[in-house]
Amino acid sequence: MVLLTALMSGGEGMAMASGWPDTPMVRMRMQAEIRTLQVALLTQPSATVTLEDWCARHGMAAPARVLARRLPVAPASIPAQVRADLGVGVDEPVRHRRVALLCGAHVLSLADNWYVPARLTPAMNARLDQTDMPFGHVVAELGFTRRTLESSLLWSPLPTGWEAHAIPPASSGMIAVPAEVLRNRAVLSRHDGAAFSEVVETYTGAIMEFTPPL
Repeated sequence: MVLLTALMSGGEGMAMASGWPDTPMVRMRMQAEIRTLQVALLTQPSATVTLEDWCARHGMAAPARVLARRLPVAPASIPAQVRADLGVGVDEPVRHRRVALLCGAHVLSLADNWYVPARLTPAMNARLDQTDMPFGHVVAELGFTRRTLESSLLWSPLPTGWEAHAIPPASSGMIAVPAEVLRNRAVLSRHDGAAFSEVVETYTGAIMEFTPPL
């Protein structure tokens, strides 16, 4: 993914987790951390707030504030599946917003967001059009809920079936984490049940750019 690679510092599609030695025990700890984040993202309505909590708990930035960097979106028709998930017809306006979410110097995720402007307030639409504010903060007052449609673990520090086989031995280097680690697709709905947004969030290897616990 060229855009993601350009935003991150690892190059060649790789991000190097800071200070994670390549040992079996550390790989198991990294696996636990990634799974913890995946569960948090699946059980909390706002990915932005979840990432801010993640950054704060791991000392990744002070203050642990997630900011959005808007990215260009080529003109394209809205996918039919998105319209179906949001319950809108072909004539209903749906907008597409793409951002990179950063905490300090860490590009934690890329998010594609399709939303129905008629189901948001005018002030919310203005913020989405004119600012880089994360979507979750813009729509927070809606008291929205999140329904996960898909959640994929794109990479694991442990091999498939590691529970029944020997974990690879330690090496002299650090664990190299790929640019993409997790991907979630979800629909956000207002308290009255009206779906107003579909998001596809790709979480990067930068989620592990913190000093590993002892």
